[in-house]
Amino acid sequence: MSLLLTWQRMRKNPSNHQRWTQFKANKRGYYSLWIFTILFCLSLLAELWVNDKPIMVSYQSNWYFPVIEDVPEQELGGNFDITTDYRDPYMINKINQEGWMIWPLIPFYYDSINYELTSAAPSAPDAVNWLGTDDQGRDVVARLIYGFRISVVFALALTLVSSVIGVIVGAIQGYYGGKIDLLGQRLLEIWEGLPMLFMLIILASFVEPTFTWLLGLMIVFSWPSLVSVVRAEFLRGRHLDYVKAAKALGVKDRTIMFKHILPNAMIATLTFMPYLFTGALTTLTSLDFLGFGLPLGSASLGEMISQGKDNMHAPWLAITAFISLSSILVLLVFIGEAARDAFDPRKTL
Repeated sequence: MSLLLTWQRMRKNPSNHQRWTQFKANKRGYYSLWIFTILFCLSLLAELWVNDKPIMVSYQSNWYFPVIEDVPEQELGGNFDITTDYRDPYMINKINQEGWMIWPLIPFYYDSINYELTSAAPSAPDAVNWLGTDDQGRDVVARLIYGFRISVVFALALTLVSSVIGVIVGAIQGYYGGKIDLLGQRLLEIWEGLPMLFMLIILASFVEPTFTWLLGLMIVFSWPSLVSVVRAEFLRGRHLDYVKAAKALGVKDRTIMFKHILPNAMIATLTFMPYLFTGALTTLTSLDFLGFGLPLGSASLGEMISQGKDNMHAPWLAITAFISLSSILVLLVFIGEAARDAFDPRKTL
């Protein structure tokens, strides 16, 4: 209920309405947001339309949903108490004799190998593999969709967590100033002077990288990005009259910082966040390309670029990787430009 009331207040706020109107005025940014949102939502539902398991199986008047449950062979007429292989000709024949199957639009998972290729992998695009296969016989379309999803989820999580940490640190430095600000700035100068990509490569080489481990490493080096922006807003805001009046009335520092000053500082923060998101996505892609990113075999955009580099005789791999990554980055840059215009007080309709 509280979230609903907050959303209603935001909608009724004239400033927010004007910002949204200014955002929509930037047509390429507005349409880019819609395109990116639709693509991301489709990728979140990828198991329903990009999978090597049927969406639904009917056998002897019983219904099964393999995309969300493991069905033993014995329940579908097989001989063993193991998970059904729906590409096994024996099982296909058994199911079709007393039932039917509904397959997804793209009948491949990101790690599915097509054993029925008519040419050596990587194979060229055809009616079965729309963008061909990589050098291990895996469908490129499936790996592109799942790679896009995991890259966006990773970048989104990194952006949100890094922003929270950066805002808190910047708020403390800017509000209290003095020795706290001086010490914080010196530490930040040292921390930001470290070569982030090289440090990530070194740290990632010590352990087998996982999604959570890699996310934690990148958060360690990404949070300083917003500190200077928030710090500047708090340095300015702490000298305003309403802040001095609140202090005189005995209002707690935490309340002044996060209830009165932070909303003004969030304008600059929200403007900067789309570019943080873009940077997080490109950093993950770089690490995957170099082999220090997500676990081996994971679907990722960087691994697709590496496939294109290693298989120059299969140009469809490099072309797919280039077009997909560049399109994603163009959409994000356009969204960032529209967000910058929306929060720019100098621009009015």
